[in-house]
Amino acid sequence: MSQKFIYSKKVHRDLSNFTLPDQELHLSEAEASQMLAEKINVISKLQHLMYAQGSYALLVIIQAMDAGGKDGITKHVFSGVNPLGCRVKSFKAPSEEELAHDYLWRCAKELPERGAIGVFNRSYYEEVLIVRVHPEILLKQNLPGISDTTHQGEDFWNRRFKEIKHFEKYLFNNGIIPVKIFLNISKEEQKKRFISRITKQTKKWKFNYGDIQERQYWDAYMKCYQEMFRATSTEKIPWYIIPGDNKQISRLIVADIIIEKLSALKLNYPEISDTQKQQLKEAHDILEKE
Repeated sequence: MSQKFIYSKKVHRDLSNFTLPDQELHLSEAEASQMLAEKINVISKLQHLMYAQGSYALLVIIQAMDAGGKDGITKHVFSGVNPLGCRVKSFKAPSEEELAHDYLWRCAKELPERGAIGVFNRSYYEEVLIVRVHPEILLKQNLPGISDTTHQGEDFWNRRFKEIKHFEKYLFNNGIIPVKIFLNISKEEQKKRFISRITKQTKKWKFNYGDIQERQYWDAYMKCYQEMFRATSTEKIPWYIIPGDNKQISRLIVADIIIEKLSALKLNYPEISDTQKQQLKEAHDILEKE
């Protein structure tokens, strides 16, 4: 059995401790690729069981700073999952239609059906991150009682934290299991990845000048993330803070978390009735006689 890279089973509420033991970083590219391939195969089998049972869904929420590796996690960790049982949704700036609804609406309508894995690249958590760093965004939402950017005190954000927790508890109770991943890259690593996007021909299309502008708010975002973790991480629905500077290691960690979550559901193929067994026997006999 391949080495496990579960970062921690504890509820994460703190950004200050996110390093890995040195020995876990000494993997060759070939070793890491082989380990990930094994884990992807396990995820594929578990997802097939979940699809067959049809009682649960997995909602994987991936948050990170710009260039944090969200797309890479989605591409690699879920590469072996049947496309019929997995749907990825990336959330960018809200459209006019989305702004006309409550802030959870656009994510709620993209929830996975039972049996499926849904992957959210960013999510409703942007409403307590980018919206908190740039409160002027709230004016576009036409919320009652908010006509300027001076009304957003702690009570406002604490209410949103509670609303999100209640929403996730509702999902959990209805068989949709949220798995919340934060890819925690360093500011220096983000700089390297931005320069790579700027200078490499195959990556230039990914560069967005707005990301450089958002980088100036790094400390403000870290403060918002910290408060978000503390307010919305629970025993049943924790945040997993993943060290993200090493892409190969972060993918292995996320794969192990997905395996752990799916395995905990005690998935089995559905039992068939005596009538169905008889029908299967009759169908088999008919086919054998053709």
